[in-house]
Amino acid sequence: MTNLLSDSAAHRKAALREAALARRDALEIDDRLEWDPVIAERALALSALSGDGPVSAYWPMRSEADPRPILEALHAQGMPLCLPAIVSGAMLFRRWAPWEPIVPGGFGTLVPEPGQAEVKPRILLVPLAAFDRRGFRIGYGKGYYDRALTELGPVTSIGVAYAVQEIEAVPDEPHDRRLDWVVTEREAIRCG
Repeated sequence: MTNLLSDSAAHRKAALREAALARRDALEIDDRLEWDPVIAERALALSALSGDGPVSAYWPMRSEADPRPILEALHAQGMPLCLPAIVSGAMLFRRWAPWEPIVPGGFGTLVPEPGQAEVKPRILLVPLAAFDRRGFRIGYGKGYYDRALTELGPVTSIGVAYAVQEIEAVPDEPHDRRLDWVVTEREAIRCG
């Protein structure tokens, strides 16, 4: 029975992912360029980002909301940063600072060089394809962030997205991890 439920949820998530990504991809680049600094301002206003880090983000790909303005501001404040990398099927986090080299990391991502120190982030800026107001997200379907959020223990997780990616309800499953916040160009949503 569990496999049937998981298969059904996986199919629903795939359809929701496809629709949300199509909406995101249809956004005008000029709008995204205008909204990314607004998203950064909203994210930086969260008390969660006033801690001592380290903060992990992602290097944007395709039409994702760009967290680099957030990272640049945090770096200027002296906050330690890191980016995720997938190594041997698991997500780990390597120290990184703006303007340091990055290399291809698979799945179309860019990651810090393998020689960079591994760190355990306290705050994660998380990419997503779709989200709901409860804090559940649909990613790209591999489950890396859900596993990382479980393995890292207590961390603050902040989804970074455009408002068009919001859906009424993500078909969540027991392994799905809820985000603490979702920040868009319209608002910062406290989840959970």
